[in-house]
Amino acid sequence: YGFINTCLKSLVVEKYGEETWEKLRLQAGVQDSFLTFEVYKDEITMQLIDKACKILGVPADMVLREFGGYFFEFCKRSGYDHMLRTLGGNLYEFIENLDALHSYLSLSYQAKKDTEALFLFVSPQEMNAPSFRVEKNEDGSMHLHYYSDRRGLCHIVPGIIGAAALDFFNIEISMEIINQTEEEERTGKKEHIVFLVTQNPVFSYKERNKFSSSQYLSDSEKQIENQLNKEDFEKAKNTVRDKGSSVCPVKKSHWKTIRGIITLGKGKLLRGFDPVYPKSLWIDTKTFCNGLPFHLVFDKEVGQACVKQAGVSIQKIVPGLQTMGICLDHYFSIVHPEVPFSISSIQKFINSQFVFQTRREMMPESWKQRPMLELRGQMIWMESLQCMLYLCSPLLRTLHELEERQMHIADIAPHDVTRDLILLNQQRLAEMELSNQLERKKEELRILSKHLEEEKKKTEALLYAMLPQHVANQLKEGKRVEAGEFKECTILFSDVVTFTNICAQCEPIQIVLMLNSMYLLFDRLTTVHDVYKVETIGDAYMVVGGVPVPVPTHAERVANFALGMIIAAKGVQNPVSGNPIQIRVGIHTGPVLAGVVGEKMPRYCLFGDTVNIASRMESHGVPSKIHLSSSAYQCLKYKNFEMTERGEIEVKGKGKMHTYFLIRNKTASENEIMGRP
Repeated sequence: YGFINTCLKSLVVEKYGEETWEKLRLQAGVQDSFLTFEVYKDEITMQLIDKACKILGVPADMVLREFGGYFFEFCKRSGYDHMLRTLGGNLYEFIENLDALHSYLSLSYQAKKDTEALFLFVSPQEMNAPSFRVEKNEDGSMHLHYYSDRRGLCHIVPGIIGAAALDFFNIEISMEIINQTEEEERTGKKEHIVFLVTQNPVFSYKERNKFSSSQYLSDSEKQIENQLNKEDFEKAKNTVRDKGSSVCPVKKSHWKTIRGIITLGKGKLLRGFDPVYPKSLWIDTKTFCNGLPFHLVFDKEVGQACVKQAGVSIQKIVPGLQTMGICLDHYFSIVHPEVPFSISSIQKFINSQFVFQTRREMMPESWKQRPMLELRGQMIWMESLQCMLYLCSPLLRTLHELEERQMHIADIAPHDVTRDLILLNQQRLAEMELSNQLERKKEELRILSKHLEEEKKKTEALLYAMLPQHVANQLKEGKRVEAGEFKECTILFSDVVTFTNICAQCEPIQIVLMLNSMYLLFDRLTTVHDVYKVETIGDAYMVVGGVPVPVPTHAERVANFALGMIIAAKGVQNPVSGNPIQIRVGIHTGPVLAGVVGEKMPRYCLFGDTVNIASRMESHGVPSKIHLSSSAYQCLKYKNFEMTERGEIEVKGKGKMHTYFLIRNKTASENEIMGRP
C-alpha cells in the first residue's frame, strides 16, 4: 500500500531533506506522493530502496534496518500506537501475536493476503504476508523464525522489533541471523530466516538500583523480586502468615509464596489464580457441536490428518465431513501460515491464527460458482487424546462476502464476534472509501495547486518583464503607483542603420526574425549588466541604468551594455546583403521623472529632457559607434573606459554640443562584457 512508500518518503525528507527525496524519486522513476490505501507494485518500493543505497552510499541492510525503526515510529504516529502496545505484556508475547495482528489488518485493508501492511512491505493481493514463530531458550534468549515470500527484506525485522522492544518494554535487544534457508511451501520457495534475539534491560541510574534482572519481564519470580523492596516484602509475607493458610498458605518454596502475592493498592493482597477443572466434562457431544458450529477435531493416522469431529455448520457447508475418518486435507487447504497439512507442521505454528480454505472440487454443486469459504481460528493440541482442535469462524469481511456465499448472519453462532465484525467492518470500509476519496481529492488539489503555482510564476515573470517588480507588486495589490524623480541616471538608445531600406526590400517575416534574434541577444545583456529595458519601438531599443532602483554605477553598467550591443550585432545577419547589421548607439546622463502610464496596458515610462538628448545622441551617431554626451563622458572619465573626443556637432533642437565616442573597457575582456563563462 501507499502507506509504506509514504513512510519511506517521510524518512528521506526528514533525515536527508527534500532535495535528496526529489533526486531519489526521479532516479527511481516514481511519483512524488502515494495514496494510503492504494495498492502499488513491490517494484516501486524496491526501486526506491535500491536508489537510496546508491545515493546515500549506505549498504542495503543498514538502510532497511533504519527504515524498520523509523517505520515503527511512523505507525505509532499514524494511529496504530494502542493497537501495537496491547499486543503483549512482554517482547515474547508481542512477537507471538504479530500474525494475529496481520490477520486483523487483512480485514481492515480489505485484501486477502496482503497483511504485511503494518510490519513489512505491502504488496498486491496475490502476495502473502510474512509469518513469525518465536521460541524461548533456557539462557533467556529467543529464536525468532521469520518466513516471507519477499527475499532480501529480512533486515527490516531487527529495526522494527528493536524499536518496539525499547519503546514498549524498555529493553535493548540485539538480533543476528544464525540460519537462512529456502523452504518449499504451497506457494513455492519461501525464505526462512532464524534470528537469535538477546536482550538486556535499559534503566536510568535510579532504576538500576531497583531493577537488576536480565531475564524476560514475563518471568514472574524476577519481576516480583525487582519490584518489591525488602520492607514491602516482609510486610506482605507477615500479613499472609497472620491470616492463616486459608488466604495464601505458606509453602516450602520461597517463590511459590511470593507468586501468590500481588500488590493491588495500599496493603491490599490477592491470591494467585489456580484454575479448577471438573472431574468430567458437563456437556454432551450434540450440544458441543451445535454450540460451536465451526470447529474441527482431527488426529494423525498413517501420516494424514483424519477428521474425528466437526461442528454442524461446517458439516452443512462441506457435507463430506459427515463421514468421520476422512482426510481433512482433501477438503481444505491451509492458506495461512504457509505450512504443509500435517500435525507436526501445525504444531510449529501453534500460536498463530490458521486460515483454512475449502477446495472447490470437493464442494457441493451449488457451491461451484461461489467464492470458496475461508475459516480462521486457533489450533489447540490435546495431548491426552493426541488430537488437534481447530476452533474457528467464517472469515468474512463484509455483508457482500456473506451474500456471495449465500450465507446469513444466522449461520454464525450468537456468541461468535464474527457477527459484530462483519457489521462493524462494513461501516469501516465505507469510512475507508470516503477517506480514500478525500485523499484522492486532496492529491488532485495538491497537483492543481502545484500547476497553479507554476502558472502564477509564469504570469509574474511575464509581468515583471513589462514592469519593474516593485511597481508590478503595487499594481497587483490595487495600489496607485506614484511617479518618482531620479536625480541622475543614464539612458541609452539604439537603432539599426538603413532599417527603412531593409524593410523596403524584405518580406515582413524576415524583418521580424532579424529583430527577434537581435533583441534576444540584447535582452540577455540587460540581465548580465543589470540595466532596465524600458521599451522597443520598431528597430529602436531603449534601456536605462539607475532606474527604477538608483545605483551609483549606472553609467558604467550602461556603457558595458553598449559595448556588448556592438559585439552582439555582429552576429545578426542583414537579410538583404547577408552581412552583419550595423547599429547606432547614443548615451546621455541626467535627471528623469518615471511613472506608470495607462491602465489597460500600463507601461513604465521615463520623462524629461534627458530622454530627448539620449535620443539625439543616437540619431546623430555613427554606425557601429557608441555616441556619448558630455555628461555621460564625465561619469565615465575616471572609470577605466577608453573614449575619444568627437568635438562639437550641431544637434537638432539643442544647438551645438560637445560629444565623445566610447571605444572599450580597459579592464574587462570581451567574454566578461558578453557574460560568457
